[in-house]
Amino acid sequence: MLKEIHNCQYIACMNLMVGSFTINPRLQRHFTVFAFNFPSLDALHTIYSQILNFHFQQQAFGPSVLRSGPSLIQATIAFHQMMTQNFLPTAVKFHYLFNLRDLSNIFQGILFASPECLKCPNDLIRLWLHESSRVYGDKLVDPKDCDLFQKKMLETAYKHFEGANGHALLQQPLIYCHFAHGGQDPRYLPVKDWEVLRTVLTEALDSHNELNAVMNLVLFEDAMQHVCRISRILRTPQGHALLIGVGGTGKKSLSRLAAYVCSLEVFQVTVTQGFGIQELRVDLANLYIRTGAKNMPTVFLLTDAQVLDESFLVLINDLLASGEIPDLFSDEDVDNIISGVRNEVRGLGMVDSRENCWKFFLSRVQLQLKIILCFSPVGHTLRGRARKFPAIVNCTAIDWFHAWPQEALVSVSRRFIEETKGIEALDKDSVSLFMAHVHTSVNEMSTRYYQNERRHNYTTPKSFLEQISLFKNLLKKKQKEVSQKKEHLVNGIQKLETTASQVGDLKARLASQEAELQLRNRDAEALIAKIGLQTEKVSREKAIADAEERKVTAIQTEVSQKQRECEVDVLKAEPALVAATAALNTLNRGNLTELKVFPNPPNAVTNVTAAVMVLLAPRGRVPKDRSWKAAKVFMGKVDDFLQALINYDKEHIPENCLKVVNEQYLKDPEFNPNLIRTKSFAAAGLCAWVTNIVKFYEVYCDVEPKRQALAQANFELAAATEKLEAIRKKLEDLDRNLSRLTASFEKAIAKKVQCQEEVNQTNKTIELANRLVKELESEKIRWGQSIKSFEAQEKTLCGDVLLTAAFVSYVGSFTKQYRQELVDCKWVPFLQHKVSIPITEGLDLIAMLTDDATIATWNNEGLPSDRMSTENAAILTHCERWPLMIDPQQQGIKWIKNKYGTDLKVTHLGQKGFLNAIETALAFGDVILVENVEETIDPVLDPLLGRNTIKKGKYIRIGDKECEFNRNFRLILHTKLANPHYQPELQAQTTLLNFTVTEDGLEAQLLAEVVSIERPDLEKLKLVLTKHQNDFKIELKYLEDDLLLRLSAAEGSFLDDTELVERLERTKATAAEIERKVIEAKENEKKINEARECYRPVAARASLLYFVINDLRKINPIYQFSLKAFNMLFHRAIEQADKVEDVQGRVSVLMESITYAVFLYTSQALFEKDKLTFLSQMAFQILLRKREIDPFELDFLLRFKVEHTYSSPLDFLTTQSWSALKAVALMEEFRGIDRDVEGSAKQWRKWAESECPEKEKLPQEWKKKSLIQKLIILRAVRPDRMTYALRNFVEEKLGTKYVGRTRLDLVKAFEESSPATPVFFILSPGVDALKDLEILGKRLGFTIDSGKFHNVSLGQGQEMVAEKALEKASKGGHWVLLQNVHLVAKWLGTLEKLLEQFSQGSHRDYRVFMSAKSAPTPSEHIIPQGLLENSIKITNEPPTGMLANLHAALYNFDQDTLEACSKEQEFKSILFSLCYFHACVAGRLRFGPQGWSRSYPFNPGDLTVCAGVLYNYLEANPNVPWEDLRYLFGEIMYGGHITDDWDRRLCRVYLDKFINPSLVEDELTLAPGFAAPPNLDYSGYHQYIEERLPPESPALYGLHPNAEIEFLTVMSNTLFRTLLEMQPRNVLVSEELGQSTEEKVKNVLDDILEKLPEEFNMAEIMQKTSNRSPYVLVCFQECERMNILLREIRVSLQQLDLGWKGELTLSPDMEAQQSQLSYDTVPDAWSKLAYPSTYGLAHWFNDLLLRCRELETWTHDLALPAVVWLPGFFNPQSFLTAIMQTMARKNEWPLDKMCLTVDVTKKTKEDYGHPPREGAYLHGLLMEGARWDTQSGTIADACLKELTSVMPVIFAKAIPTDRQETKHTYECPVYKTKMRGPTYVWTFRLKSKDKAAKWVLAGVALLLEA
Repeated sequence: MLKEIHNCQYIACMNLMVGSFTINPRLQRHFTVFAFNFPSLDALHTIYSQILNFHFQQQAFGPSVLRSGPSLIQATIAFHQMMTQNFLPTAVKFHYLFNLRDLSNIFQGILFASPECLKCPNDLIRLWLHESSRVYGDKLVDPKDCDLFQKKMLETAYKHFEGANGHALLQQPLIYCHFAHGGQDPRYLPVKDWEVLRTVLTEALDSHNELNAVMNLVLFEDAMQHVCRISRILRTPQGHALLIGVGGTGKKSLSRLAAYVCSLEVFQVTVTQGFGIQELRVDLANLYIRTGAKNMPTVFLLTDAQVLDESFLVLINDLLASGEIPDLFSDEDVDNIISGVRNEVRGLGMVDSRENCWKFFLSRVQLQLKIILCFSPVGHTLRGRARKFPAIVNCTAIDWFHAWPQEALVSVSRRFIEETKGIEALDKDSVSLFMAHVHTSVNEMSTRYYQNERRHNYTTPKSFLEQISLFKNLLKKKQKEVSQKKEHLVNGIQKLETTASQVGDLKARLASQEAELQLRNRDAEALIAKIGLQTEKVSREKAIADAEERKVTAIQTEVSQKQRECEVDVLKAEPALVAATAALNTLNRGNLTELKVFPNPPNAVTNVTAAVMVLLAPRGRVPKDRSWKAAKVFMGKVDDFLQALINYDKEHIPENCLKVVNEQYLKDPEFNPNLIRTKSFAAAGLCAWVTNIVKFYEVYCDVEPKRQALAQANFELAAATEKLEAIRKKLEDLDRNLSRLTASFEKAIAKKVQCQEEVNQTNKTIELANRLVKELESEKIRWGQSIKSFEAQEKTLCGDVLLTAAFVSYVGSFTKQYRQELVDCKWVPFLQHKVSIPITEGLDLIAMLTDDATIATWNNEGLPSDRMSTENAAILTHCERWPLMIDPQQQGIKWIKNKYGTDLKVTHLGQKGFLNAIETALAFGDVILVENVEETIDPVLDPLLGRNTIKKGKYIRIGDKECEFNRNFRLILHTKLANPHYQPELQAQTTLLNFTVTEDGLEAQLLAEVVSIERPDLEKLKLVLTKHQNDFKIELKYLEDDLLLRLSAAEGSFLDDTELVERLERTKATAAEIERKVIEAKENEKKINEARECYRPVAARASLLYFVINDLRKINPIYQFSLKAFNMLFHRAIEQADKVEDVQGRVSVLMESITYAVFLYTSQALFEKDKLTFLSQMAFQILLRKREIDPFELDFLLRFKVEHTYSSPLDFLTTQSWSALKAVALMEEFRGIDRDVEGSAKQWRKWAESECPEKEKLPQEWKKKSLIQKLIILRAVRPDRMTYALRNFVEEKLGTKYVGRTRLDLVKAFEESSPATPVFFILSPGVDALKDLEILGKRLGFTIDSGKFHNVSLGQGQEMVAEKALEKASKGGHWVLLQNVHLVAKWLGTLEKLLEQFSQGSHRDYRVFMSAKSAPTPSEHIIPQGLLENSIKITNEPPTGMLANLHAALYNFDQDTLEACSKEQEFKSILFSLCYFHACVAGRLRFGPQGWSRSYPFNPGDLTVCAGVLYNYLEANPNVPWEDLRYLFGEIMYGGHITDDWDRRLCRVYLDKFINPSLVEDELTLAPGFAAPPNLDYSGYHQYIEERLPPESPALYGLHPNAEIEFLTVMSNTLFRTLLEMQPRNVLVSEELGQSTEEKVKNVLDDILEKLPEEFNMAEIMQKTSNRSPYVLVCFQECERMNILLREIRVSLQQLDLGWKGELTLSPDMEAQQSQLSYDTVPDAWSKLAYPSTYGLAHWFNDLLLRCRELETWTHDLALPAVVWLPGFFNPQSFLTAIMQTMARKNEWPLDKMCLTVDVTKKTKEDYGHPPREGAYLHGLLMEGARWDTQSGTIADACLKELTSVMPVIFAKAIPTDRQETKHTYECPVYKTKMRGPTYVWTFRLKSKDKAAKWVLAGVALLLEA
């Protein structure tokens, strides 16, 4: 979309001091340029006098003050100029930039003053001094600058202020502030004295602490000054502060106090997880609203830790520079803000437009929002920030917090220990002096520690305060402990004394107790008699009662028998009665009446009525008349009759009635109710009644007698029972009586027993008391002595604790020797001599912190038993700051995990939910271990690290949460990094503990290991002994403490406390037993130790080797070996060693076995170039330990310092060698060697020029010298042979097997691997690790096809694939290959954790293989230590040397390959030749550009493919197709890698030589002295190589022996430099450095600028001739190019110079240039514009001057020089082309049909006076790889040790191509430098008698620069 823009103007501005210092003219032409210079003196005077006068007049100052105004302005301006001249910015002092802002700030300060502040001119001068100090002085970095500043400031004051009173000016304190008078309203006044200020600030601090989190500050002078400085900045309009100081100097606390004094709220961002720029914007927006809209003055405090991302500073930079941050608010927010402030804007009488409101809002933000940045100057971070975000320095007032001065340290400690009890008043000063001394001595030691060990250790004021607090707490604890122990003992002794006196009382008590006992006995006997009588009576009565009871029982039985019989009979009568009743029920008035009415009933009926009448006859009189009639009458009244029937007395039927009825009626068959019912219903009922009533009666008559008998029996029973009751009652009374007697008897017996017991007890007590007194007699003496020692301890306690507190606070990060030196050489002498605080003689600090028993427990938990580990553990358990363990070997963490067991919570930063884990631990008071911490710690944890509690110490804020803080909580941090660099802030918050294993510590551990394998009985016995001794110590201490506790706790008499006395006896017995066992143990221990000592050499050797391999990381950080892996290796070596009976023999075997095992294990992980370094270091260290070499000689061999240069008097020694020999001759052992060499030059020449001088004997007496001395001489004379010499040295000292070839054995590596130990391939170009692995996998059944082999090539997005593969493999037992892990840097941390996680509980077949490239430089190394340490590292590198290469080439095949082809003879011959060819092309690479002009990754794959091609072609063709094979191999298989035509030619020549018919038909020599082998089998070929191959030399490759001299020299120098870096540094004094880098560079810079020629004036040169011939154009081009280069050199150097002067900011480019100049290398910016060159800076610059001179001569008249110096061209091709062009024009030849031809003359440059008629004479060329024989005019073999030879003048001219001479010539390439490759210029055909092939193989070329 196109837009038209109208009425728009651009205004641009730039800072002339930063950025690029040139503007493109095409851009600049659009602008009108104004230069804003620093205002002139007049202008400044005008500006500031206006401001000052207005202020002075407005406020009515005194006339004397007014008069001083002008001189004040002059002084200020002069002083500003002085600052800019004297204090120049440097890399460290990058903020020494002084501009108009600073001037204004001084006047701003003066404007604060009121008339009451400035009464006389002296007041004004003092105020001026104060303001200058604030504005300029507070920026200064070091004491030196501060002193200079003070001096210059006073000079200015005396110079510009008349009558300045010197005394008044120097009076201290020189401080002005707004709260000096302590009143409410701020007034800017001087502080009268420190005390007044301290009072004001202390009050402010107290009231601050009531409202906010408590700050425990000591207001010493420095601190108060900082508060005043910060408050002054905060009072300044738009005043922002940048406080720079190391962490822990109090920047934040003092800022808070200053803000509180100035009534400002403090705001800090709360760093939470995931806090980013968006969150910061939100916080800033809130701040804006708070200050701008709500008008609340606020300080925004930002610290280093809160700048999580540099992009945060973009916002801060904007805020500081303009007060406005773009897009901070949304439109809606802006509207809300505007409407919020609208009324206030109106109130000010302004138009309430949107713009005005917004301006008002922003201006109020600027007014009310103050920013304080607290940054640390450590490292380059701050400098980088100042460069990227200039406002940080420009728009803030800087206050630099210096290290606390001595007086601060002393006064702070004095103030804190003021209220500590238990320190003598006199000692308090001494204590604070000592504390200050400790702090400064640690600082000094840290500097040395860094120089020697390259380890960073910082102390900050915070660590000093921690030392004080630890001292106080420890002192309190120790005082309490000592006094308690003493009290217990005193108590114990008192108790013993009372015991003795109590024995008499006890005896009297015993007599009275015995008398009482007899009385009790008598009472008891009387009672016994009484009870006997009573008992007899009772038993008599009881017998009677028993007889009665038996009687009653019998009667009861009889009654119940009768009762049962009666009941049975009654039951029988019952049915009849029921039937009778039923019969009656059938009768009623009606049917009876009906019966009565019968006139003449049948017989049966009358019989019934008759029977009824008989039964109802009154009183048994049977009626005679029983006729129907009578019956009717009888029935009379029916109702009465019925009633009579019902009430019939059925139990008493008269006998006669019964008889009549029975006989007369019942027997009658018709007397049956059923029959009668037919006749009459009523009659039937009556009939039934009669029958049943009679039946009932008959039964009843049977029962009656029984009933009566029953009644009689019941009566008897009642009588008997009554009698029994009476007897029983009597018996009860008797019983009660008896039990009363028995009870009183029991009481009597109990009393008697009690008396007996009392008597026994008293007896026992007397016996116990006697025992006690006797037993404790010895204790009493011992306790008495203990009390005395405790009293003595109380006297020295203060000194002891002081030393201990210093030890705990400061020594943790140092190694053993530094710790010892600090304590023994720095602290103890200070305590004894400088201040006299008594300390215990020979105090062991560990004993102060812990006791043997605890240490024993720790050792049982797995803490290594060396002194350093014990110290660490003691510090860890006592330090108040959280411990941070540097534990690369994981020994500390192992102990911690065992010590705390399951109570320990383990997490690591960044783990999911790690914050929750920490919060939980905080609340529950757990111990939490954060493992594998990196160099920085998540800022969220900052409050926790600093233990910044809130709410009276109950909570800690983590992120945005307040977490409960349990007092028992412990945080332990742990890192695996070997040498981490922790920032001072973190070191101040934690106690660094260096758990890195030490050599003697490891030796002790390994001794235990080796003895436990070799003599398990001994080690077991020792362990048992140690454990017993430890247990004894623990038990004894426990018993004794317990005893004393009981003694002191026993109230009154404790003589009856049997347990106590028994415990005492047990203690005594145990003590005696322990004493016995200790003696026994000591003897055993002595024996064991003697036996163990035999094995010490083994442990010592192993420990030494571990430290040698541990140092390899200095060569390349990829070489990391863990102690765990080393231990496994150690065990394996011991198991595999040969068995020897004799102990000494066995020890030697073990040492050798371990040494060789370590060598094999390590060398498989090393690159070829580092193997010799490792071997030499190993040999040197072993020999040093054996004292077989002198450390001084070794040091000389490695350093080889040659101070002076002497020119060589001998032609076979270079100046360098002769100077080296002279340096050697200064050593005692080599005195006179220089004279001998000169005297016997012939012998020495023979030795020096021999091919392998290292194998020859030295001439004269020198042949007797030791091997290392021979090495020193060799290094002086033939440095190129040193690699061979070192190899021979190792072979002689350690054995041949160390220098033999070692073949990579993947199978062995695989056997050593495990799920937790991966295999790590370190990749090299030209080698494929995967192939071997696939072969191994195929053999073991792990292939990709079977799904058991996962091959993941890492790169973008492959991480998830890898994670899935690992998970699957760990469960299924598969293999995983992760290729190129170096490509996923961010994921490596995760990978490390995954490997650890999956290896636990995984399938036993699970294996991980990784591969990665080694980083080019240590700083680019990214692979985590854990990954490397735990894996078996294997470097896959092409071997070096022909022997190794040839074997390696053959290893790609086997016997089967050789037999596969039908043309066996041809196939074998060609294949062997091909292997030799492969070895040649691979081996040539090490000769650098002379071998191949570019580097190529030839690999075994090329060889195997060629072998395949060979087989196919031989099978397919009847004859060998030599030409085809050569083409395929040379142009496709190997040629495919080759990009350079010359290299392609070389490849072709090799193939022509090695693959031709003479291989089969004739004998072909592959190299001088090495013929192609006859027809052999596979092993035969290997043997042939071993036996026939000549020793390694360049001749094997067709090169000249000189070819290796240079690269061998470079290699040996590198090797020695590396070895030197690996030596343990014992430099305990800092080496004095000569000039500083800056001075050195300044000299170089001045020198170059002085000599640098002026640029060529092109316009002038071009006017000299109108001829524009090719030569003239070349000249112009060269001049232009030279001008560009000269301009760049001049400009860049001038800028660098201005940078130092402070007129420009030092940019990164300038810093890079500075460092390159200091290292004597050509700055990149120059070399980009120059010509290729390999020279160092000095040589390069001289060369540049020569080139300029040459051009100057040429431009003089633009005529072609007589002899042209070809190397002097930027572009030599252009000149050579110009020759062709000139001749083509002259002879009118077509240019494309022409070529150059060269003739090498026999003359030198001086022999020619003018150029040739056509063509040109060239000089300055050198030949490499051969020499030019001037006599014969051909190429000849080079002279030995002459690497390049100078060519005579060459005559070059052009000819048509067809006339070119090609016979007997060698096409020789011309290169600009010896780097060849891309620096190719041309090809010259040179005459040669030999075949060209010879020179091709020798890599012969012409160079323009050697």
